[in-house]
Amino acid sequence: MDRAQKQVTIETLKGVFADAGAVVVTHNLGLTVAEMTDLRGRLRKEGAKLTVVKNTLAQKALGGSIGEAGDALFTGPVAIAYAPDPVSAAKIATQYAKENDKFTIIGGFMGEEVLDKSRVAALATLPSLDQLRGKIIGLLQAPATKIAGILQAPAGQLARVVGAYAAKDAA
Repeated sequence: MDRAQKQVTIETLKGVFADAGAVVVTHNLGLTVAEMTDLRGRLRKEGAKLTVVKNTLAQKALGGSIGEAGDALFTGPVAIAYAPDPVSAAKIATQYAKENDKFTIIGGFMGEEVLDKSRVAALATLPSLDQLRGKIIGLLQAPATKIAGILQAPAGQLARVVGAYAAKDAA
């Protein structure tokens, strides 16, 4: 890689780190092309991505913003999983790490906060953004259905009373 390509890569990584809700740092030593393709496909379904990065370029892109603990994450064969949603990349990466021994999670970071392996696992247990949106919509719709039921109840009672009087007069 020449100097210009390195500068472009650093700028790209700066954008990735700025836009990502959370970045999960992983080791991928020994993964086959098919396994990497499978992992990338799983991440893509959730709107996340996996990129193999060069450690020195990632550290330069961070510019020391997450400190020495963050720079220490970038050793060995590193790939980063990231998404705008902080949960989806962590969830898929953690699930894949359980299924494949060659893929391990080292840690991650959200903004300027460095996450260790256990905190990434805790982040993976949270509901995704789509699940939270579904819950909110359900909560918003529940009162509307209750109001509609309450408003229909008096009309239904009135119809039953009129029906009872009609049946009484007919008998």
